[in-house]
Amino acid sequence: MSTAAPSAPTNRLGLTKQDYVGSKSTLCAGCGHDAITTQIINAAFESGIEGYQVAKFSGIGCSSKTPAYFINQGWGFNSVHGRMPAMATGACLANKQLINIGVSGDGDSMSIGTGQFVHAVRRNVPMIYIIEDNGVYGLTKGQFSATADKGSSLKSGAVNELPPIDPCTLAIELGCGFVARCFSGNPKQLGAILKSAFAYRGTVVLDIISPCVTFNNHDASTRSYKHVKDHDFPLHDLGFIQYSEVEDVDIAAGQTELVTFPDGSKVAIKAIREDYDPTDRWGAMRTIHESMEKGEFLTGLLYINPSQPPLTDLLDLVDEPLATLPESLLKPSREVLAEIMASLT
Repeated sequence: MSTAAPSAPTNRLGLTKQDYVGSKSTLCAGCGHDAITTQIINAAFESGIEGYQVAKFSGIGCSSKTPAYFINQGWGFNSVHGRMPAMATGACLANKQLINIGVSGDGDSMSIGTGQFVHAVRRNVPMIYIIEDNGVYGLTKGQFSATADKGSSLKSGAVNELPPIDPCTLAIELGCGFVARCFSGNPKQLGAILKSAFAYRGTVVLDIISPCVTFNNHDASTRSYKHVKDHDFPLHDLGFIQYSEVEDVDIAAGQTELVTFPDGSKVAIKAIREDYDPTDRWGAMRTIHESMEKGEFLTGLLYINPSQPPLTDLLDLVDEPLATLPESLLKPSREVLAEIMASLT
């Protein structure tokens, strides 16, 4: 007598987790980027994201392969080196209903793409900007990237003498309303932050320390698994409650702080490290700099301000995606053009 196999769990859309996977990874075995992919899949499944509403963007580097490995029903665009934010900006203006996920590397974002990163953040482009940060150029044999810590060493023995660019303090300085740092080896924290990111409207900057097992996982590296685990200082325990679950959740009192998003979703933040306030912009900057001086990796939600209007609101775009409007509504009439020309004389 045969017994039917149990059916896979489904989310609120009736989809299984398998509906959110992509192609098989071709990255090195044990790469931290694959751990990030797993949590993106979990977060999208648990958040009930429609795959066809997701647009995935990347630049050049090992990180640029990642979008192929999750949400196979989503749209994908692999741009040239450092230009991923421009592609995401154009897509969100053409269709503001899309959920934009940009996956970049520390080399792609903090070197050739720094200008693109800066302007995407200052414009508050609605996108989840993931930086898979390993401190090296893994695709071109492991040279130091711009985020490599001063004093860190390569396998060859070369020592980095240049100060690093920190994506998180740069993002906060530019006015980003959702900034977090995570470790690919901490799935619980990363999963909660990714679910929060899916609910946020505006630019989300996630600097995810993701050790390169081939070129940067030795004892003298500050981006190795062992070093990051030994120097990882979580700021708080995080929980995310979707808007559809808020009424059914009993949130404990005490030191738990709630941050509410415009759609009604909530992030529950229970402090672990002192009395850290993630809504204090200048306090966040100070705390990050102090930890960097100590050689620590602060992880968690570093700063959040859900009230900032995204670029699509500032431009007062129509609700219907521009890509679906007929030419008759997009092309100005002869009379309108004449009026514009007359106003310029």
